[in-house]
Amino acid sequence: MDAKTFIDDLLASAKRLSGQGRAMAEDKLGIPAQGERRDAMLDGMGKGALAAGALAILLGTGTGRRITGSALKLGGLAAVGAVAYKAYRDWQSQQAGGSTAATPVDQLAAPAAQARSRVLLQAMVVAAMADGHIDDSERARIAQRLDELGLQDDLEKFITDTLASPPTVESLAGHADSAETAAEIYLVSRLVIDLDDPAERRYLDALVAALDMPPALRATLDRELASAQ
Repeated sequence: MDAKTFIDDLLASAKRLSGQGRAMAEDKLGIPAQGERRDAMLDGMGKGALAAGALAILLGTGTGRRITGSALKLGGLAAVGAVAYKAYRDWQSQQAGGSTAATPVDQLAAPAAQARSRVLLQAMVVAAMADGHIDDSERARIAQRLDELGLQDDLEKFITDTLASPPTVESLAGHADSAETAAEIYLVSRLVIDLDDPAERRYLDALVAALDMPPALRATLDRELASAQ
């Protein structure tokens, strides 16, 4: 299951679209459910854009919510890893004691990179569900879009299984084997969270608590995300 490439496709697509202007990017990520206009919008955009279109409902655009500007800044896992690593390193430099080695997701060896990417993809899906907007009919629509992508069977099943039975924040946090990994889980979740929505803010706070993330590290991550180019 190539979760790493899938997330790269999704984020890279959003990044490319943002280069054409924020309004156009938002319109593109709010692709209509069907019809000639949808076909025309998708035509020639490649698999990455198709991934973005397929998950537009999951990410909330089907109900008027938009991918955040911060999400559009990070064009792939390399950017996610870089932002998380810098924030972690800056936070750690203020702590007493020696440093702890950490490796961003994009620099891990293949098996470890895939394992962490699965966790990050799962975290994104669960965060996108935090406002409760995904019902049975929307899950069916997402499953149809995923099927149209021709994804690997195990990747498609992984996403649909997560939608059907999302893990708890405690379960997600259990995959954080280091503070740097926790930083990446927080960061990808933050990308799809609307802080103006009380339910989503509560979810993010619960995730932070489950990750046992120090407030200073969270604040550093938020600053790095806000300043990302």
